[in-house]
Amino acid sequence: MPVTRREILKAGTAAGALLIAKPFGALAQGLGPRPFETSRASRLFPGTWLAHADLHNHTLMSDGDGTPEAAFASLRSAGLDVAALTDHATIGMDIPGMSSCGECASLTGMNETKWAQAGEIADSHYEPERFVAIRGFEWSSPTLGHVNVWFSEKWVDPLHTAGVSTGEGIGQFLHTESDKTFPSGLSEPLDAFIRMAPTSGTTMQPFYEWLKSNPDTPVLGGGLDGIAGFNHPGRETGRFGYFSFEPDLRDRLVSCEVFNRTEDYLFEGTDQGVGSPINECLNAGWKVGLLGVTDEHGTDWGYPDGKGRTGLWVNSLTRDDVREALLARRFFSTRLKGLRLDASANGVRMGSELAHGSGPVTFKLDIDRGRQWWGRRLNVQVLQSGTHMPEIIANHEIRVPTGGQPVVAFTTPVDAINGGWVVLRVTDPSEPADERATGSFASLGNAVAYASPFFLVPPA
Repeated sequence: MPVTRREILKAGTAAGALLIAKPFGALAQGLGPRPFETSRASRLFPGTWLAHADLHNHTLMSDGDGTPEAAFASLRSAGLDVAALTDHATIGMDIPGMSSCGECASLTGMNETKWAQAGEIADSHYEPERFVAIRGFEWSSPTLGHVNVWFSEKWVDPLHTAGVSTGEGIGQFLHTESDKTFPSGLSEPLDAFIRMAPTSGTTMQPFYEWLKSNPDTPVLGGGLDGIAGFNHPGRETGRFGYFSFEPDLRDRLVSCEVFNRTEDYLFEGTDQGVGSPINECLNAGWKVGLLGVTDEHGTDWGYPDGKGRTGLWVNSLTRDDVREALLARRFFSTRLKGLRLDASANGVRMGSELAHGSGPVTFKLDIDRGRQWWGRRLNVQVLQSGTHMPEIIANHEIRVPTGGQPVVAFTTPVDAINGGWVVLRVTDPSEPADERATGSFASLGNAVAYASPFFLVPPA
């Protein structure tokens, strides 16, 4: 019987064969004032350190390639300080025989046996102050969207929380995935009708109730001890019940992916007449930071440049401090290895509430990527709420400062009447803009980083 590619990968990764050619680099060392290409210290908020992170990856436990052991080893050797494996949870919970059905993994995803193994493997790779390995899972509804959950004792799948074949996005899903069940031209109006219905958003409630429940809740447990984030928003047409807001989860639903693989999700669906999911999510009231991830399904975990990754500002390199940084939205997204970015508005750090009504706001940006970037010309857009896309209320051309020059600073009038959030978006004008970009976005180059939002609240 011929040996399949997956069997070869499985055997190779178990022995570490795929990692021989990947040397451990300086970035895999512990945090602190070491001779990194760029300093790990924030120039705006001394006392916190930059940890390079990737919080969304897959293995053979669902529809990826390679073992979890090989994934953590690759992510660490690639220079990441924090890494999470988040294999898909689809329909594998409490289905008899599925624990031993290796060939079913792409369909069933996570099960109880693999969940326990994933925890043991993450614990064995966790080395406080040097490398933080995290177990998570990706709640994966084909119609509503995918949500990562990290740090939870329990897990759940869409089959048991009404997310498999119901809810917003069902018209488009059936049209796209079920051999064009609906005649051409019918699925879009059907989905639009569901979107306007009074029940919009209710089909996320079973999963949200699970997130709000104690882990010892009978039957399904609960995810009250976990934190969560929206993945590749807008890729699934239901858009998490069209981002229907759940106030009780505002603090623990911490992120929305803006960079996933090589895609900029600011523009997802906008070329098809649908609003930007980042704009929709923030306008709905969610207090999310902006995350970048590789969403790796192959065996090159952590290595490709140009794919999403995250910078976390931590007090120390431990699971507790990583969790605290995520809850504080103290992070940025980028597609570039080694980038350092921190931002403030009137002295308040990105990801925080800014007491402001109207008038000038002074923004400061600590940005660096080593000597080859000193003097590089970039653009920084100040974004606020819009109808279809965020509005660019200001654009500033900057030069990346040397280590001895002051951080970037500029002042922009901001009015809270235009929306309850502000985002700084950094673009490279030497690279072409996203092909879906229109208007001013089309002339400002390609995005290389997003700071987490500032959330506007009324002044005292």
